[in-house]
Amino acid sequence: MSADQNGVRSVPKGGMLYGEYLMLDPLLSCVEPVTRSLGKEVHDEHLFIITHQAYELWFKQILFELDSVRDLLNKKNVSESNMLVITSRLNRVVLILKLLVDQVSILETMTPLEFMEFRNYLSPASGFQSVQFRLLENKLGVKNELRVNYGKNHYINIFQDPKIINLIKKSEEEPSLCDLIQRWLERTPGLQEEDFNFWEQFKNVVTSMLNEQNKNAEAENDPSIREQMINDVKQKVKTFDTIFDETIHNGLITRGERRFSHKALQGALMISLYRDEPRFNQPFHVLTSLMDIDSLITKWRSNHVQMVLRMIGSHQMGTGGSAGYQYLRSTLSDRYKVFVDLFNLSTFLISKEYLPLLTPKMKKKLSTLTQKQDSDEE
Repeated sequence: MSADQNGVRSVPKGGMLYGEYLMLDPLLSCVEPVTRSLGKEVHDEHLFIITHQAYELWFKQILFELDSVRDLLNKKNVSESNMLVITSRLNRVVLILKLLVDQVSILETMTPLEFMEFRNYLSPASGFQSVQFRLLENKLGVKNELRVNYGKNHYINIFQDPKIINLIKKSEEEPSLCDLIQRWLERTPGLQEEDFNFWEQFKNVVTSMLNEQNKNAEAENDPSIREQMINDVKQKVKTFDTIFDETIHNGLITRGERRFSHKALQGALMISLYRDEPRFNQPFHVLTSLMDIDSLITKWRSNHVQMVLRMIGSHQMGTGGSAGYQYLRSTLSDRYKVFVDLFNLSTFLISKEYLPLLTPKMKKKLSTLTQKQDSDEE
């Protein structure tokens, strides 16, 4: 099988064989240990190369899926007919990430002593130089201002190729998945004042719920228990104020503790509370998949940190010049979680007995779409 100057493949009349279709000859020829070319091959370097090449192939697939989802979301109105496709592709990313988490254990079959036999040949190479992983972070929505600097440098300074630098800068400028999810959530049915006005109703029922809990606390006969109960209610009031008061919410965004706009947070909370309504089924699964993606990337980072600790200890420098284990450990904080707001939604969930009842009009809107609504969202 051949390809033209633009890399477009041509199919021979007799069709392609397995190896030709998958281009196995060029693919497999990429596995070439450095120690082999030096005439003193280290057995485990082969595993090291294969594992990291496999990561890069899966990163390529994740980027392919994320780009397709971002394209579907990057519209004025997201067609409801695309929600199953979006859910399916995000779930595929989740399954790939599970595979990548498990793949670390294969690399750990290599002992620290075996790794030391070829580690010196890696410098200044480092996983930090993975262009695709940086693109993945940016396209998900990791904020530059929340990143931990690589040594004393901004992460982009590690790259030298102008084409790569431009590619990374472009990924920073494009709407991230987090940006697009927020736009989509801000249009959640029921947030509009002329419609169900979920937010006002939610604030009213929460206020009534907390007033009721405070009355119960004050009626408690045991002074120590009463004081504890009253303090618990006061703390709940303060907690709910962080979402009811937009100024407080925006302050938390400035401090990096939240990511979503106030309106997007309202949409996410409404979907979570009314997830049993047919029209919110798929959106709820989307939110769940986003949390799974965040969790699995954090788990992958954690497994990687533990593997590095096992291989080089806690005080050796990384091959690329970073602080090694110490730097990697700093990437495990919530500052790298893109959808941290979704994890925090559980703080603000209320039991069904307090949930505002949907109006007949809203109930119908969340049950089925009229032809007019469907056409409006195309």
